[in-house]
Amino acid sequence: MTSPKLATQTDSGRMYSRKVGGEAIVPSITTVIGMDNMDLSGWAGYMAAKSLSEDHRLAQALGDARQLRSLVRDSASAAEAYRDQAAARGDRVHNYAEARALQALGQGHDLAEARAALEANNELAYAQHFETWWTDYNVEPLAAEVTVWNDSVGYAGTIDLVAKIGGRTCIVDYKTKTSDRDGVVKRPDDKVIMQLAAACKAEEQVVDAESGEWKPWEFGTDTMLLAVALGDTGTRTFMAPAPALPDYWAKFYALRRNWEATHKISQARATLAEITPPAR
Repeated sequence: MTSPKLATQTDSGRMYSRKVGGEAIVPSITTVIGMDNMDLSGWAGYMAAKSLSEDHRLAQALGDARQLRSLVRDSASAAEAYRDQAAARGDRVHNYAEARALQALGQGHDLAEARAALEANNELAYAQHFETWWTDYNVEPLAAEVTVWNDSVGYAGTIDLVAKIGGRTCIVDYKTKTSDRDGVVKRPDDKVIMQLAAACKAEEQVVDAESGEWKPWEFGTDTMLLAVALGDTGTRTFMAPAPALPDYWAKFYALRRNWEATHKISQARATLAEITPPAR
């Protein structure tokens, strides 16, 4: 799930190729959306302060400037460490969800291994609540972890799940979330609407990644776009509002142009050129 066969991490973000081993030529959906940067400095500062205040070595270090500087350095990376831990947890939860869909589709899967990975990290509650969601919504999977491509705009991505739910074809994106103080799973960021809109606008879907065989995208019309927040205390399901999709798509399109300009500048290594005074 976390490393689709056709995806490659580059200096310009994650990019996709048309077949395994081919040239990476278009950015991923999430890379494009990543051009809409959020200011996380406040959060990073909070995480650093929180890490320092909770460090059991703090009381002893207060009288030792050298030791205190060491604790400060450790706490400064707290936000990055938290992000990496959350990403790893998200990978494990997504792997379980993918394996569950593959099992239902009668395809090869590693559900037992995915469940064991969650259990080893005391995260089995995510799997249990996911199973409840799967049953409550009577999910009928059509495709799992399907890679799609839009050649007109120039991007690709991998969709978590396409399924029949309540008689409707749905494109589903999973978001692993923590819970608030009341034990309620937090809602996904509205940026997921951009992600779903871009997925819906795909033109092709991969058939065989090794050979580079593609076919027309089957699920781009009359689909319901869902973001499912998967937590250790429950799940929450959100539908992307249809009237807002054109605006989210327009924003995604603009971000794709932004990415292209940034990519070209990076490739050209275009920087300020220092000049000397003119000759007299």
